[in-house]
Amino acid sequence: MSVKASHSLHFPFPLLPSSMASPSIVAAILLFFFFLSSPPFISFAASQSAAKTFIFRIDGGSMPSIFPTHYHWYSTEFAEESRILHVYHSVFHGFSAVVTPDEADNLRNHPAVLAVFEDKRRELHTTRSPQFLGLQNQKGLWSESDYGSDVIIGVFDTGIWPERRSFSDLNLGPVPKRWRGVCESGARFGPRNCNRKIVGARFFAKGQQAAVIGGINKTVEFLSPRDADGHGTHTSSTAAGRHAFKASMSGYASGVAKGVAPKARIAAYKVCWKDSGCLDSDILAAFDAAVYDGVDVISISIGGGDGITSPYYLDPIAIGSYGAASKGIFVSSSAGNEGPNGMSVTNLAPWVTTVGASTIDRNFPADAILGDGHRLRGVSLYAGVPLNGRMFPVIYPGKSGMSSASLCMENTLDPKHVKGKIVICDRGSSPRVAKGLVVKKAGGVGMILANGASNGEGLVGDAHLIPACAVGSNEGDRIKAYASSHPNPIASIDFRGTIVGIKPAPVIASFSGRGPNGLNPEILKPDLIAPGVNILAAWTDAVGPTGLPSDPRKTEFNILSGTSMACPHVSGAAALLKSAHPDWSPAAIRSAMMTTTNLVDNSNRSLIDESTGKSATPYDYGSGHLNLGRALDPGLVYDITNDDYITFLCSIGYGPKTIQVITRTPVRCPTRRKPSPGNLNYPSITAVFPTSRRGLVSKTVIRTATNVGQAAAIYRARIESPRGVTVTVKPMRLVFNSAVKRRSYAVTVTVDTRNVVLGETGAVFGSITWFDGGKHVVRSPVVVTQMDSL
Repeated sequence: MSVKASHSLHFPFPLLPSSMASPSIVAAILLFFFFLSSPPFISFAASQSAAKTFIFRIDGGSMPSIFPTHYHWYSTEFAEESRILHVYHSVFHGFSAVVTPDEADNLRNHPAVLAVFEDKRRELHTTRSPQFLGLQNQKGLWSESDYGSDVIIGVFDTGIWPERRSFSDLNLGPVPKRWRGVCESGARFGPRNCNRKIVGARFFAKGQQAAVIGGINKTVEFLSPRDADGHGTHTSSTAAGRHAFKASMSGYASGVAKGVAPKARIAAYKVCWKDSGCLDSDILAAFDAAVYDGVDVISISIGGGDGITSPYYLDPIAIGSYGAASKGIFVSSSAGNEGPNGMSVTNLAPWVTTVGASTIDRNFPADAILGDGHRLRGVSLYAGVPLNGRMFPVIYPGKSGMSSASLCMENTLDPKHVKGKIVICDRGSSPRVAKGLVVKKAGGVGMILANGASNGEGLVGDAHLIPACAVGSNEGDRIKAYASSHPNPIASIDFRGTIVGIKPAPVIASFSGRGPNGLNPEILKPDLIAPGVNILAAWTDAVGPTGLPSDPRKTEFNILSGTSMACPHVSGAAALLKSAHPDWSPAAIRSAMMTTTNLVDNSNRSLIDESTGKSATPYDYGSGHLNLGRALDPGLVYDITNDDYITFLCSIGYGPKTIQVITRTPVRCPTRRKPSPGNLNYPSITAVFPTSRRGLVSKTVIRTATNVGQAAAIYRARIESPRGVTVTVKPMRLVFNSAVKRRSYAVTVTVDTRNVVLGETGAVFGSITWFDGGKHVVRSPVVVTQMDSL
């Protein structure tokens, strides 16, 4: 099925039922109600000087029966048709429109308006990794069965480059009959670009067109689902790319590339645009369409870039994902790239699976060689003519104290001082690859990119345009000291290609968003980690591997890093688990992944934080590193219903009207006894004590385990109490049979706040693990902390 893109409103549903199709009837109704309508209706004549896009959450049940559709109601009573961008039906009742702030404030007073929020811009959170998740060829979820072929993954991103081998539909069966999506036509994209692999493709541009002066720049973008950026092609193929032999990025990471769920179907929802990001109004429209279309999994590697965490009822990603999860759709999101700072994790809603990033056992070493004989470890994906051991003068432009020069910002390097030299540039403030271009323009022959203290020793490979490598903070300081103290400093760079079997791995990436949860610390975030550093996946032909306009290179595959790359690993994993267990809810799928994670690396040691080199904590990795092989058969799961989420929202102080903004339907909160947020049936447990409580304090939370393994089973608990804390579990034994599939238990956490030492993280950590005496090990992290209300 294909549709022709136009400037009309996007509706996944017909506006009018066939019985109401008479234009004369519709016109009469609208004209009648137009004269009856009263302020705050917004007319087109209103001032446009300060107009912005706002999203209006409407109580859909308040629509007068005289209107045939919600759209007719909105365009008659709230805002003129020409100012409405999107109308939302599936996950959210409401619309987005271009109005002034004063007009938006007026509409807040309408009795049917539940909430109003300004459209915000969000950013993208930017082979061998599937094997690193515990998958093996021809075995388990990668056996010769059709695991995943009946599952559709909706990828919210920058679109897709459909010609890549990763999106071949060779030997795939028919598209699932329940699928209702479309293949929208636009610039260089049409029905022929969809197939049995890419089953649907839509693009959402109305928010961008309204927000960007002059609209979307069509000289660098495609007004269609085609990917001009590369990010969406990369994440789509990471989640569900087909086998592609002889894959590499200019010789790096060569081998067979394939996604986590190679047989799963892909539906591309283009909500992000090159150079202008992603707008909430368009993202919400994509959620609306994806739910209607029939996706099973939504992968959204997008989050706020302003460092501000919005409450759930003002966060369109949280609202849209609730609407999807409430209809049985698994939503995977990225944890953000603002680590290693604490409380930097994003996408915090408990109905979303939030994924942090880790390394894999593959690296691309490139060493900085100094004239004094020292060889300092670095990484690079440079694929041009190597230096072949030739030494060049090395200079650090920051020794004069000019920070812009030390950062190698545009027009800050003096060619007289740089020409013919290797330049040391500090990381930050501009894209890593762009710094190399600045050095090249100034006549430099190479670059050493040095981490600052905030990045620590975390290294990310880049496909630089000149000979360049990245080094950690310690190595960077040594190189700068050498360059400033030696009378004639010289250096070279040795590019050593691809090395596999790196130890230790996985390591928590320094950039990965960290806990605690900045909204509700009782819910541990991130939920888990997955590969997100130096990931090889398909790429667009619209830009080179650096994404810079001046990069003329073309590559079928590219290597990227970010929690954006980790998220689709979990999306693909969810697709496989959904295919293997079609009756599992999104919460059950997440539970299976969280309770079966790895907590040790390939050296059989505790997971390490890349930024410090020290042992990591659940604030860094959540429940641990995804092990999909074990998640297929978790033994027990912690399920969560829509009613459970509503109870949780009541427990954090949201009233019925506020909750309705998220849930669409009216709700009631308990009036006698306020529920506790810690009692949400989450696979992790966090006990939060107020700092004002001194002395011996305790807290009890309840968990309910559902047996999804052998009907007759007995599980016994093993408790690892956090340091200085007492944890008890009652009962210590859970007995299941064919008639009893669910068992509850109470966890009581007791601590003397006068004596417990919380350390640098502000928390102490332990675990509760259930064993059945066989292969099932069901583990939940336990976090104990003190903090005042956020």
